[in-house]
Amino acid sequence: MTDEPPVETTGTLLHFIEGSAVWAGHYLHEDAHPVHTHSFVEIAVMTGGKGTHHSLAGDRDLSVGDVVLLRPGVWHGYEQCEGLDLYNCCFSTELMQRELAWTRQDRQLGHLLWTGPYSGQRRGILYAHLEADALAVSLEHLDGLQKLRSQPPGRYRGDMVGRLVLFLSTLARVVAESDDLDGDAAGIHPAVLDAMRMMEARPGHQWTLTELAAELHLAPGYLVRLFKSATGLPPMAYLSRHRVELAAARLLHTDQPINKIGESVGWPDQNYFARRFKSHYGLSASTYRSRFTRTVKR
Repeated sequence: MTDEPPVETTGTLLHFIEGSAVWAGHYLHEDAHPVHTHSFVEIAVMTGGKGTHHSLAGDRDLSVGDVVLLRPGVWHGYEQCEGLDLYNCCFSTELMQRELAWTRQDRQLGHLLWTGPYSGQRRGILYAHLEADALAVSLEHLDGLQKLRSQPPGRYRGDMVGRLVLFLSTLARVVAESDDLDGDAAGIHPAVLDAMRMMEARPGHQWTLTELAAELHLAPGYLVRLFKSATGLPPMAYLSRHRVELAAARLLHTDQPINKIGESVGWPDQNYFARRFKSHYGLSASTYRSRFTRTVKR
């Protein structure tokens, strides 16, 4: 088996080789690492050197123990790097939808992976800092994942998922504390989970709060309170987050016309789609597609 990372690059888009699900390994950056995006969840833990993280959320100087979590489709890069050593952990959206689907029911893991990166106008990016003890535990789990790189994924998938969950749980506890999340609260209300699944299953449907609440046999105001308590977002804002992320994925991975993509995610008004997309990613849909899917010239 090869020890090379299962990541390929098309233009400035990073994506997993088919069949890959999770990976961990070091990246060492000098000077600058150009702006790019990726089709998987990426978590970067800084273990040495110095550098600045550049994204739509602004520039942020990094120190040892800093963590950057990025949802799929988010663009970012690194600048002014001097021996910037990042321990990267990447996992596929398919893994999120299958083996990690249960995490949205867990208050802390659900916040880390599903809602926290979008609350407070974070635009799919979540920063955290691991103190010495939490950093040591996290590196232990990342080392375990890295050692599994050379093993057949089919035989060791359970080991990989297990190590990943241990790492995510450590990080989730830190984020929950920094975001003042009540870790002792009961799990997310079933109606919130049902609402998430319903909207995600039919993104092109013209959902309204009244219709969604009626489907769940709840008063609209009560559903909003439940949803905001669990996710930090009202239901329609959560739906918009899902739609824009889905649109980004289709821009990167399909040849569909932009107007058709907008319609497919529930925004048939192209002017409205354009405003929502640019508000989230800071780029027009056409610029986003051309910038991150262009062919690299040799």
